[in-house]
Amino acid sequence: MPPEAGEGPVYRLLRRAVDIRPAELPALGWSILYVFAVLSAYYVIRPIRDEMGVQGGVNNLQWLFTGTLLAMLAVNPPFAALVRRLPRERFIAVAYRFFMANLLVFMVLLALSTETQNVWLGRAFFVWTSVFNLFVVSVFWALMVDVFDSGQGKRLFGLIAAGATVGAILGSSLTASMVQSVGSTVLLVASILLLELAVFSVRRLSRLAEGLRREPGASPAEAPIGGGVLAGLTHTLRSPYLLNIGVYILLYAITSTFLYFQQAQIAADAFTDRAARTAFFARIDLLVNVLTLVIQIFLTSRILGALGVALTLAALPLFNVIGFATLSMVPVVGALVAFQVARRVGNFALARPTREILFTVVTREDKYKAKNFIDTVVYRAGDQIGSWAYALLVFLGLGMTGISIVAVPLSVAWVMSSLWLGRRQEERARDDTVAPERTPALAGTGGAG
Repeated sequence: MPPEAGEGPVYRLLRRAVDIRPAELPALGWSILYVFAVLSAYYVIRPIRDEMGVQGGVNNLQWLFTGTLLAMLAVNPPFAALVRRLPRERFIAVAYRFFMANLLVFMVLLALSTETQNVWLGRAFFVWTSVFNLFVVSVFWALMVDVFDSGQGKRLFGLIAAGATVGAILGSSLTASMVQSVGSTVLLVASILLLELAVFSVRRLSRLAEGLRREPGASPAEAPIGGGVLAGLTHTLRSPYLLNIGVYILLYAITSTFLYFQQAQIAADAFTDRAARTAFFARIDLLVNVLTLVIQIFLTSRILGALGVALTLAALPLFNVIGFATLSMVPVVGALVAFQVARRVGNFALARPTREILFTVVTREDKYKAKNFIDTVVYRAGDQIGSWAYALLVFLGLGMTGISIVAVPLSVAWVMSSLWLGRRQEERARDDTVAPERTPALAGTGGAG
């Protein structure tokens, strides 16, 4: 069959991996560049964060997680105020440049601080980077679910997520290879430049977005969204659909924290040498990145098309049920590696792009406000619940086996939440219902917030 008009070699190459339309190619390209820049910027500074964060001692990390949650609560209302007053392209640029200005401040403080001050500065940088990571990635996906509809998301989000994986690999490689020769300051400058590239991509993508709409001009994408500054919280609590997305994220974060502490314990028991532990974790990261990238490029859209949103979304919690059940019986390194690889690949290649599709069928206000609240505040709340719950279970005398058994019913509840969400999303997409479930008091108001 002859190629369609406008098809080029890039399109024909991509067509072998994903079901893409020629008109979608420019928006897809800018979306991939956008997420590549954002993830590269984060992974450039992540090792710097980790090194600075442990200067005050490993036991300090739990309090740093608490500080991160409080910072998320502080940042969410100002961002909602920007969403209320500014067009999409402008409030994203303001938010990103705010973080860029923060990096410049940290560069000055790092140059002027004493060794004692560096410990506290490191703690502040750890909290800031943890907020930055979730925030800028959440904003990216909010724009994706605003630009692409549910059907496009099923076909394209896997390939877009592959851009994030490549960005993460490049960013971490850049720091690993250059930090000893150029120092942290130069790397912070590189992160700033990458964020500016992301802002440029947003501007270009916003100008292409209207052409992707099924009814061009029906919804003024660049008009201020309006609504209240607390709409992210109020809409999440009043909508069964959004609330269940919050439950999904909460259970993901809690079980992630459980597994993180179990991994630390198993690795400490299995490897007495720090270098051996570092190499062990590096091999896991490499395996996860390679498998994730292959699945994102070649399989994610096909799996979504074959299984649908509900079953694809339920894959990750199902991995958790099997993984924690296995760890409860065989708490050894081999079981841990298999579980970690399956969970992380399942999250990056399947769960993350699929859960973003959930937001394609809510209002534009909820795509930015409720989504940001769930991705940041609810996620970090799950971290806190998981870390303190794990400490409590250890205090009560539960070991590796007992904690894994506790995690199994949590994972089963997570499976049920996934299936409910997937079915509800597919119903909304079929009915073309873009308004979230709300109480009568909120209907038609844009949110009291």
